[in-house]
Amino acid sequence: MAVEQRTTTEPDDQLIVHDNRQIADQVVRLAFDFARAQADALAKQSASKQSRNAGVASTQYQPLQQMEDKLDKQYQDTQAELEADRQKSAAATGSRRRELESQISELQGELALAAARKDTIRSMVEFVTGASVNGAGATGLRSQIEALAGTVPAITLNPANTSQGNASANTPPSASPAAFSRTDVSGIWGFTADIFSLSEKIHTIDSIIVQTAALSKTSREIRNPFIVQLKAISTSGDQLAAQADTANPALLAQEKQQLDALAAQFKQISSAVIPLSKQFVLLGLYQRNLTNWRDALKVRYQSDLKNLGVRLGLLGLILVIVIGAAELWRRGVNRYVHDLRRRHQFLLLRKFVLWLAIALIIALTLASRLGSIVTFAGLLTAGVAVALQNVILSIVGYFFLIGKFGIRVGDRVQIEGVTGEVIDIGLVRLHIMEMGSGGFDVPTGRVVAFSNSIVFLAGAGLFKQIPGTSFAWHEVTLTVPRGVDFALIKEKLLGAVTGVLADYRAEMDRQYQQMERTVVSVPADGLQPKIRLRITSSATEVVIRFPVDLHHGVEIDERVSHALLKAMESEPHLKTAGPDAPEIHVNANISAAGTSS
Repeated sequence: MAVEQRTTTEPDDQLIVHDNRQIADQVVRLAFDFARAQADALAKQSASKQSRNAGVASTQYQPLQQMEDKLDKQYQDTQAELEADRQKSAAATGSRRRELESQISELQGELALAAARKDTIRSMVEFVTGASVNGAGATGLRSQIEALAGTVPAITLNPANTSQGNASANTPPSASPAAFSRTDVSGIWGFTADIFSLSEKIHTIDSIIVQTAALSKTSREIRNPFIVQLKAISTSGDQLAAQADTANPALLAQEKQQLDALAAQFKQISSAVIPLSKQFVLLGLYQRNLTNWRDALKVRYQSDLKNLGVRLGLLGLILVIVIGAAELWRRGVNRYVHDLRRRHQFLLLRKFVLWLAIALIIALTLASRLGSIVTFAGLLTAGVAVALQNVILSIVGYFFLIGKFGIRVGDRVQIEGVTGEVIDIGLVRLHIMEMGSGGFDVPTGRVVAFSNSIVFLAGAGLFKQIPGTSFAWHEVTLTVPRGVDFALIKEKLLGAVTGVLADYRAEMDRQYQQMERTVVSVPADGLQPKIRLRITSSATEVVIRFPVDLHHGVEIDERVSHALLKAMESEPHLKTAGPDAPEIHVNANISAAGTSS
């Protein structure tokens, strides 16, 4: 019963165990009824043996028996005197009544003492009487049975009389395990856990059924010899009843004595057989109850196996569909997206969506209930968001960096005052090869790493080239006399710069066309040099702005400076006053052509 109690997990299981406990308590009570009947039979056999050995026993324990008889007579006399004084006290008055009450009180004390002495001597007589038959080993068998019964809760807490035992034996259990109100189970994880639980429960019930069958077999083996004796007594009684029809009065008297002995013997044996028979029936009901419970669990076990197989099949089918859609996505991108950068972005997005869909499908399928997965996902998301907020922000920033106007390996960028070329774009960080400043467009030998989350920082500027372009605007500043002709300045100086840029015009035109395809608004005059004047107190400053290819920036600046010097030396009106040579200042860091974020 303790094993069954640990096996129960549902309300219907509790009902089955409750019914089984009632049957088990009745079986235990019937076992003690059989034991008491057998103890009474042994006591009668002991009395018979004692009468045959009366000579020895009565001589050995005669003083105890005489003392018992004396104490019994003294107890009876005291009790008779007490009753007489009580009757007299009822009719007496005054001092006579008080005297009789004093005598009654004294007689009650004598009666209590006599009763204690009588009980003590009687226990000793019973002990030595039992010991005289079987030595000292079988003394007080009935008392031992009662002491053992006192330790069994089924006997002490819920004692049952014979009529209750009969009613219980003839009444089947009130509950039937034919139908189980099973707990709702959903999801692969729930069905799997339920299958393992049911398997363990079925194995436990099978072992209990085996133990019950063994106990029932033992009860039947104990009962069989008594059944044989009852059949023999019935046969002997039938034979004596048949002989009584032709017997004379003397034989009839003798047969009557034999029939009385057979009746007493039959009654004695049947008192032991009846509890065993009831016990056998109850054990059969107990075993049938367990069998029905096991069969119901097996039906549920088969149903869970079937549902689990169906769900696993659906999960496999859904995963095949998702993977097939991802494969079609990959083939479509490879076929219709020709830009390698855009193709890489689409394939990366495909991988992210594929694994996210697989994770969600498996999580929803394994969840027992949708509420549990939602709660779990919410708590998990909150914890991850707090612990990995910078990493998550960098991962999100990665997708901003690789967008339409994003950066790619080889682009020239400027981040927080650091200018360089992108050499790697990771999921969390990007690496830049730093370029020298001051017009020397060469690597400094250092690689700078920035977190991708820099795109979300308000104070950090990220400047990058327009996709497909690699140019910047440089400025040249020089000083000329105030009275010079501006038209002449423009013609000579712009002509010198344009002549230098003519060698790089094809590359500039290509980048300009790429810029037209990429952005909405572009300069109408294209990538052409520009000139403007700035008047000072002593002279006129001429500022010339011209585009340069970043890969040839130093070379172009040097050639432009030489061309301007030649142009100024060839024209006397452009020479500055005094013996000093004209001053030319090249600014290569005025701006970077592109967009910022």
